[in-house]
Formats: sequence, C-alpha cells, structure tokens
Amino acid sequence: MPKQKTNKSLTKRFRITGSGKLKRRKCGKRHLLGHKSGDTKRQMRQTVTFGGKLANKYIQAMGGA
Repeated sequence: MPKQKTNKSLTKRFRITGSGKLKRRKCGKRHLLGHKSGDTKRQMRQTVTFGGKLANKYIQAMGGA
C-alpha cells in the first residue's frame, strides 16, 4: 500500500493544538496596512482556533491521527 502524502500547504498554515483543534493566523496583515486602523491591525495579530468536521478533515490531510 502506498503512503498518504501530507498536504504541505496546510502544514505551513495551521498548527494542531493539544486539544486537537487547529490554530491559524488571521488574514489581511501582509500589505496595504496604511489605511487600516490600529484597532483592526491589533485584532489581526490574534490567532483563531477552530474544531469540527472541517478541522478533522484538515488534520487528516496534514497526516495527523
């Protein structure tokens, strides 16, 4: 049986927490930041965790258990 290849783009964008959820960064913090308010940029620094069916699907694609 061939082995399943891990999805490299997902492993670069997500981390798996200890409780089995996914953690990711927020989007919109790369460029065009001059017109955005400080409050918006501060909120973009925070990470987002999510679980559920989609998270389980991503974890399987990343090669997790």
